[in-house]
Parts: sequence; C-alpha cells; structure tokens
Amino acid sequence: AMAPQVPGRLEVVARDPVSVIVDFAHTPDALDSILATLAPLTTGRLVVLFGAGGDRDRGKRRPMAEAVARHADLVLLTSDNPRTEDPERILDDLEEGLSGASFERIADRRRAIARALAMAEPGDVVVLAGKGHERYQVVGTERRPFDEREIVREALGARGAA
Repeated sequence: AMAPQVPGRLEVVARDPVSVIVDFAHTPDALDSILATLAPLTTGRLVVLFGAGGDRDRGKRRPMAEAVARHADLVLLTSDNPRTEDPERILDDLEEGLSGASFERIADRRRAIARALAMAEPGDVVVLAGKGHERYQVVGTERRPFDEREIVREALGARGAA
C-alpha cells in the first residue's frame, strides 16, 4: 500500500504518460536518499530537476550536485529560491558537481519544468526537487506565486497528455 501523501514529500503529481514527483529534498543527504529510493523503481530514465537556494550555504552546492549526478540519468539545473544572488552563479557552483552527468541548465524554473516534461518518455520518472510544498519562489526580495503542481498540469496539458 502506498503511504499517505505528505505534501511535497515524494508527492506524485502525475503518473501518465510519465511519473512526476515533487519532493522538498534540498540537502545532499536528502537528495541522495530519495534518488537512491527511486532509481531502482524507475523502468525508464530518472530525470532530476533541482537548484540551490541563493544567499545560503555555497558549500552545500557541489555535494548536492554530486548526489544528483550519482543517480540521475538526466539533470536539469535550475533556480530554487535565488533570493538576491545571481541565479547563473548558483548554477555555476552546482555545475562543478555534475562531472560526467548529462545535464541542461535553464535558470527559469518554469521553463526548466516544461523542458523536463517535454524530454521525458513513457516509463521515465521526473523528480522536481527542492521546493516541495512551497507555493512561491523568492526572487530578489519578492515572493512570487509558484505552484509546481499547477505548472506540471499546464506543461502536461501543453504536451496533449492532460
């Protein structure tokens, strides 16, 4: 039996034609743990979209990316909550940990989600990591509405798969 859904913790937001999972994981250990759990359950590719918060511990970035690179078949580097930091610099830091991984970088998280879903094929599992239950994105000092479930529904609708 499936465990009851906790919003933003391994929350399955779509199953068909691809599985899309939203998870709050935003530390190296949490990313390693959820991806190690999902990898053996994935019949296709494990596609992981993630970023790192701006104005926060830069030392976590490389280990976060290394954790993702260990498990993911395809990585989308994108923004989390950039706050007042340059999103591209955050992605530069993360990219250092992705050696050998197949990845794309798209700072705009909404565009990155659409790209991940467009690239995904039946059997793939797409993990949107880092925001989980949050319904906003902090850009500069502004909180902008950002609901990943809604964005996934829109993007899958655009694929003709709603």
